[in-house]
Amino acid sequence: MSFFISDAMAEAAPVAQQPGWEGMLFPLGILVFFYFLFLRPQSKRAKEHKKMLEEMQAGAEVVTNGGVLGKVISLDENFVQVEVANNVVIQVQRHQITSLMPKGTYKVQMKKNKS
Repeated sequence: MSFFISDAMAEAAPVAQQPGWEGMLFPLGILVFFYFLFLRPQSKRAKEHKKMLEEMQAGAEVVTNGGVLGKVISLDENFVQVEVANNVVIQVQRHQITSLMPKGTYKVQMKKNKS
């Protein structure tokens, strides 16, 4: 039988060693990688969005989370009234405002819609 398969020699079982700090490098590296890849950019965007909402004033031109372009008529702590057409005002939650648009964007779009 030893012609095709070599004979197995019994060896003493290796002594179990506790992994040191070397064993923690790979999991810690993965955590650091995910922090810089996902968590840090997300918190940075959240800070910028919060700052934008705090600085928003009446007359600003905004886009909502649903893609509606309008002009801010009035705002309070939780809600914003946005004019989306002549004499058409909708009320949206403040945190649903996605971005501020440059001045004149709303007016240009209204002219395009009339023609």
